[in-house]
Amino acid sequence: MNTTLSRRTTLIATAAALVSAPWAAQANAPKKWPVMQVWKDPNCGCCKDWVEILRKAGFEIQTFDTGNTAVRQRLGLPTKFGSCHTALIDGYVIEGHVNVNEIQRLLRERPKALGLAVPGMPVGSPGMDGPEYGNRRDPYDVLLVQKDGSSRSYQSYFKNVAQSPREGFLKTQHSTSAAGATLPWAEAEVRRIDTAAGKISLKHGEIKNLDMPPMSMVFQVPDTNQLAGLKVGDAVRFTAEQINGAYTVIRIERRP
Repeated sequence: MNTTLSRRTTLIATAAALVSAPWAAQANAPKKWPVMQVWKDPNCGCCKDWVEILRKAGFEIQTFDTGNTAVRQRLGLPTKFGSCHTALIDGYVIEGHVNVNEIQRLLRERPKALGLAVPGMPVGSPGMDGPEYGNRRDPYDVLLVQKDGSSRSYQSYFKNVAQSPREGFLKTQHSTSAAGATLPWAEAEVRRIDTAAGKISLKHGEIKNLDMPPMSMVFQVPDTNQLAGLKVGDAVRFTAEQINGAYTVIRIERRP
């Protein structure tokens, strides 16, 4: 009798294990996120780094190297939240160097909102945190942007990191340096020009006043008259400043 009961118990346990195994495997499987579409400049190194970070986190990415200004406008995100790339995932807009954790949280919580944004390109954010930045970490917020254009902080980063007096000066005194009189020249090669969007992609050397090492970067150009006559491949020199979170060309000219 004991042998019979033992066999029955074993058979029942085996059957239960076979039935539950697929569900257990499904529960332990990595989360499958919706496909993300990303619009970016083809020559922006930090955009490529951000996309690679998301791919490593399990996101499937479709990239479009057409720039992001037009699609940002089409998706209804105000320019004040602008950065170097725009993404769309499951109906939400993702602007700039948004952290993986906040994107995953957004897709889990599904708030009524337009999406997330990290305006500008703060050093220390994903894709702007490579060894070339020397472990620099600028405080920034991931913003939850509402459809009416309002926003609130969704998550803060590095707010307890003290800035040096020099960094604080660079971020708050841009109006006095806007004329470019005291900014050092940096050398670069023009990789792409988007006059309509007021942007230029530069493969540049060190920008001393921004503590920025040599890399490829997309810059805002408020005075688009300076782009007249420039073409891809030109050797140029320029001055730049960080204004309202965006890296901005103050002066640019062909290299003498």
